[in-house]
Amino acid sequence: MTRLLGRHGWVMGLTALLVLAFVFTKVIQPGFGASGLDSLARATMPFAFATAAMAVVVIAGGIDLSVASMMAVAGVTAAVLMDGAGTGFSVLALLLVLGVGLLMGAINGALIVFTRVPDIVVTLAMLFVWEGVALLILNAPGGAIAPWLRELGRGPFLVEWLPRSFVLMVVCIAIVWMPLRRSRLGLSIYAIGSDELAAYRSGVSIGRTRIAAYAICGLFCAMGGVSISMATGIGEPIPGPYLMASVAAAVLGGVMLGGGRGALLGPIIAVIILRLVRMDMTLMSVDPNIATIVEGLIMVAVVMLGGLLAMRAAR
Repeated sequence: MTRLLGRHGWVMGLTALLVLAFVFTKVIQPGFGASGLDSLARATMPFAFATAAMAVVVIAGGIDLSVASMMAVAGVTAAVLMDGAGTGFSVLALLLVLGVGLLMGAINGALIVFTRVPDIVVTLAMLFVWEGVALLILNAPGGAIAPWLRELGRGPFLVEWLPRSFVLMVVCIAIVWMPLRRSRLGLSIYAIGSDELAAYRSGVSIGRTRIAAYAICGLFCAMGGVSISMATGIGEPIPGPYLMASVAAAVLGGVMLGGGRGALLGPIIAVIILRLVRMDMTLMSVDPNIATIVEGLIMVAVVMLGGLLAMRAAR
């Protein structure tokens, strides 16, 4: 039991906090049930994909400030390609959008590796580049997502209290993360985040591993962009508030800002907690401006705590 708590204590603590948050939600809103869970799951999906994207690059010892812009590019690309298309072509369009996400992430990683400019500078610049690309593809909200894709994330799955969108989110993240974590590439991502010099001396290709980590980040961003379009039915070229939220959720979920530590289960639980806090403030009729301030303060506090823990670990 001690060993289990030592390895998974943080995730278990987050799970307990999530249960308490659901209990609190039920207390303040006795009618909260299956429909509320479905709304929460659909609101959580894009944040979860953005957090998974951020967590991968943070584990690799980096950061990507362009996640929201890449999500916007993926969302508008999907909406434009699927507008009026049949089922067969829309499936091909979805695969193309995922490929575009991989490509965007790989470009970010390649620029960092070959220019040797700090990742925070490169990705800050690419934030504006990808935002411009999204506006070139679609200069105003429009297009249309495939009807079958919209229905894929709506309603319950098997039982009334299990939202289909939540199952879809978990399956998509698990398909990428579960094989990756135990693979040679996954171990290399952890290695370069933990100690880049030691990883290099062990034969790990630092450049290729870093590019691969950013490419995976881009893939998750593409999934997040498609999930936004699934919820709205159209493409939105303006990036949403996913950058700071993804960093905060990753840190709250146990990912060390210095790299080398963490996984994706904790961050996904943290995303649900943060979205549930936002929902609770809405249910309590808290002024939206005050709710935004509170949410921002929580995110800043979490990121600052993560930074302090990373500095302590470095010492």
